[in-house]
Amino acid sequence: MNVIETRQRGEASDGSGVGGRHSRIDGRLKITGGATYALEHRLENLTYAVLVPSTIAAGRMTAIDTKAAEAAPGVLLVLTPDDDLGLATASDWFGNRAEGSYRPLIPEITFNGQAVAVVIAETLEQATAAASLVKVTSEETQAIAGLDDPRAGEGNLVDNLTVSWGEAEAALAAVPVKVEGEYRTPREYHVTIEPHGLTATWEGDRLTIFEPSQWTHGMARSYAEWFGLPYENVTLISPFIGGGFGSKATASFYGALAAASAKKLGRPVKLAITRPQTFTAYGGRAATRQKIALGASEDGMLQALIHRGANETSMVGTWVENTGAATPLLYAVPNFSSENRLVPVNTVTPGALRAPGKNPSAFGIESAMDELAHALGIDPVELRLKNHAERDPQSGKPWSTRQLREALTAGAEAFGWSRRSPEPRSMRDGHTLIGWGVAIGTFPVIRAYGEALIAIRKDGKVEVISGAIDMGQGTYTILAQTAAEALGVPVDQVEVRLGDSSLPGAAVAGGSMLAGVMTGAVHKAASAAREELIALALNDPNSPFRESGANTLAIANGQIATPRGDGPAISIAELMARIGRDRIEVKRDTLPEALANDVGRMKAWTTMSLMRAPTDGDYSMHSWCAHFVEVKVDEDFGTVRVSRVVSAFDCGRLYNPKLVESQWKGGIIMGIGQALLEEGLIDPRRARVVNNNLGDYLVATNADIPDIEVISVGVPDPHASVLGGKGVGEVGIVGVAPAIANAVFHATGKRVRDLPITLEKLI
Repeated sequence: MNVIETRQRGEASDGSGVGGRHSRIDGRLKITGGATYALEHRLENLTYAVLVPSTIAAGRMTAIDTKAAEAAPGVLLVLTPDDDLGLATASDWFGNRAEGSYRPLIPEITFNGQAVAVVIAETLEQATAAASLVKVTSEETQAIAGLDDPRAGEGNLVDNLTVSWGEAEAALAAVPVKVEGEYRTPREYHVTIEPHGLTATWEGDRLTIFEPSQWTHGMARSYAEWFGLPYENVTLISPFIGGGFGSKATASFYGALAAASAKKLGRPVKLAITRPQTFTAYGGRAATRQKIALGASEDGMLQALIHRGANETSMVGTWVENTGAATPLLYAVPNFSSENRLVPVNTVTPGALRAPGKNPSAFGIESAMDELAHALGIDPVELRLKNHAERDPQSGKPWSTRQLREALTAGAEAFGWSRRSPEPRSMRDGHTLIGWGVAIGTFPVIRAYGEALIAIRKDGKVEVISGAIDMGQGTYTILAQTAAEALGVPVDQVEVRLGDSSLPGAAVAGGSMLAGVMTGAVHKAASAAREELIALALNDPNSPFRESGANTLAIANGQIATPRGDGPAISIAELMARIGRDRIEVKRDTLPEALANDVGRMKAWTTMSLMRAPTDGDYSMHSWCAHFVEVKVDEDFGTVRVSRVVSAFDCGRLYNPKLVESQWKGGIIMGIGQALLEEGLIDPRRARVVNNNLGDYLVATNADIPDIEVISVGVPDPHASVLGGKGVGEVGIVGVAPAIANAVFHATGKRVRDLPITLEKLI
């Protein structure tokens, strides 16, 4: 089911559109079990696939024995690197496509847990049992386990991430006050509650994929290119997603295996990634390290900033977790130098996890700023305000909007920051040390293009149709609100259909861009539908407005009337009946005229090549935040609890404050987990993730989370999006971890520069 009705039982609509605090319109389906997720589709003659993982991290598979597995009950097919599936290479995120074939299973082993075979059987239990019978012989070589492995080295410089101005080295040497430190973040994982996986089924040369997807159009393109199909022959369906956080934006090797197996068998194949495999079937956030040196005059004005960062990547792929992403943007500094290196290790290629780059970058610079404030004897909020950047220091462009000063002052007031005693260990309650910390964060405004179809039905209801997705951020709801406002109908008269690659085009739900993109497309299409409806009402011979003499009409609350109210007033449904129309459909997109062709549309919907950077244009566009955190540390045991959070945000106009606040709080909660709990533990002998389950990989639960207060200080930003909003989904996590680390220092006097902050680091 992928049509969502906006009406909530027992909840009256207030009739408002954009800006209204509507509950999520998909919420009832989800909490009552009415939402069907990708892996819940029950197709006739369904078969089940199970991956066989490598138990070594480096080397080459020399032999594989599948005889016992093939002879096991219910087994239909076993695929290994010896099988050529006839797949072609697919395009990357930016539409670049290399010639040649694609083999989702290869004999070269580059990380522990790499899939070396897949078994398909009549039942999941049979496939699981048979997978354990596959025998692999390998020649093992010594693996590089991570950044701390002595053989890992310093890594390779990423030239396009090298940023500098002024004379940073000379300025640092000349300043009277300087701080230097190394800041580290470990591997982190998405651990979405819904596992990854898919069900693939063929009808002739048409492929249907049921798969949780943050980008139905982009992933459908990958399947089409793998199998040499026209794009329109692939349909990827994903109306509901149980968490993504960046991990469900691309088609992966297991999808190719499932679809190829389904084609070979002539039967649908379901492949669900197991919980341990979610740590190796795709990549989490890469481990990072940063060396930061700050220099300032005695009055606290920054004079120099030198940043040297590195992140791990895999042996066969490139992932840049840009540790300098936030560093050049947060403060005005006349002398600056930043570099980022990639260090290949034996891991699955890392990937995007909520606020990639910006998150670890903020941990480094915001921890260092707190150290500088302490060295100077200046209040941390005052130091940040003193060094506020009035324009983008890197590009030199003015900010589109930057309410960061307002975020710091509003957050400080709500938190009661003025009552903070500045000296570490000076605030306590018996054996409990109390610490207050602050940090700021940012996330860029990334712009893209969208397409939407608006249909007005004979019953007066409105349909919003797009291939965009909702993974919990509220797309269904805000698009219903947008259409309702533009058309002049109650929100509960709008139905939204999403999550299908055969529907009108949309960008990836990533980079906090989708809301801005799709509200713009829906607003444009709904406005055009309104004009068409009014034109029909004025011109159709059967319309009661034909002889009214009006040159336009008003539509409000689903009623059509003359502007002065001196004529008839009828419902949209009554007008549709009078003029004999069952349906009015209008499709619009936000593509510039130069791209409004087949090639431009394909690039816009299925690649990231046309996305616009935050400084593309006359302004530099970003969301901003300031986090204020209180921690309580047991003086005897070193345990840390976050007891209070107040965060202020500048994200422009809020399309739905209720949903935005939920997104912000979700990011803050993930930031608490990052600061105190989350860490991928790697066995240095075999480069294996040893805590690859939800029992040992710790994430924040309700018991770990205090009351969180969030404040909006934003103003509409017309440069960032059509309706004035900026991204909200990812900025919430940026700066939370350093705010907690700074609070822990204030409480204990101990500076923890490597996450997570655990009791053994404090005792």
